[in-house]
Amino acid sequence: MKLTREEQRQLALPVGIAAALLCLGIAIIASAGGELRAAQSQLAAAQAERRTANERLARISEEEREVKQNIDVYQQLKRLQIVGEEQRLEWADAITRIRKERELLDLRYTVERQRLLASVPGKPGNVDFYASTMKVDLALLHEADLLRFLADLRQSGNAFYSIRKCALSRTGQGATGATMAPRLRGECEIDLITIVDRGTKRAVPG
Repeated sequence: MKLTREEQRQLALPVGIAAALLCLGIAIIASAGGELRAAQSQLAAAQAERRTANERLARISEEEREVKQNIDVYQQLKRLQIVGEEQRLEWADAITRIRKERELLDLRYTVERQRLLASVPGKPGNVDFYASTMKVDLALLHEADLLRFLADLRQSGNAFYSIRKCALSRTGQGATGATMAPRLRGECEIDLITIVDRGTKRAVPG
């Protein structure tokens, strides 16, 4: 079918409008697609940021929990007087008191020079673990006397008492008259461990 010139002239305007509307529709669809992709990208970024924030919050909560636990342990060590320089006078007083209370007739001991066990990095300073080995030689009426002595020593505080070794031997002596003579001797090596917080020492004005 062939259109006349007049019909073509009459259809020119509607066709032009239809073409313009088609182009506008294509542009709107393209723009909407771009906005959708941008929105999806923003959503993904927001979700990633939220995950990062949640992970950071979880790490902070875990660090706070660890710090609280460490503070509780540190305060407990301070109450036991384990943190700080070694307290040899307090050790001597504790042994004297135990000897009197347990009526240990023959108790001798020596404390060797302090040595560094380990140094743990920390902020603002290292935490150093020291040990002084105490060698104890005591006469015993019964094996339980040694266990009581060690228990009393641990409960006295002023250090963490780590028993390296203990040995029992018989003296060959028996009861003489009304007096009970010690039949056993105990020999022990005990590490007296103290903790020095170098950061705390530096923080205190000299």
